[in-house]
Amino acid sequence: MVLSAMLRRFHCEITIAKNGKEAVQMFLEGKKFDIIFCDKDMPVMSGPEAIEKIRTLGEIHVKIVGVSIDNAQEEFMRVGADEFMPKPMELDVVGAIIQEVIKKKNNDTV
Repeated sequence: MVLSAMLRRFHCEITIAKNGKEAVQMFLEGKKFDIIFCDKDMPVMSGPEAIEKIRTLGEIHVKIVGVSIDNAQEEFMRVGADEFMPKPMELDVVGAIIQEVIKKKNNDTV
């Protein structure tokens, strides 16, 4: 909920997966995303498990940010996350990541 509120401040279109398995299923259905914020402790399938499966599907262009209250940076990076953000998340850090994705997307379309 906190992250959703932050993303709305940056006018992001938001899709929420209730668990890691649901996130993977979205990719299997052909949905595309610019960025994923993936929590470590999700039900059914953990964030790192979901990231590993998403990367295995060939989704290498989506930016994935691992999020956790634990120091799980190494675990996230090992499975293919691009960045790690500890909880509690800070608005300026989320904003910087969003701006980076927007800048890359604009450069790719020019």
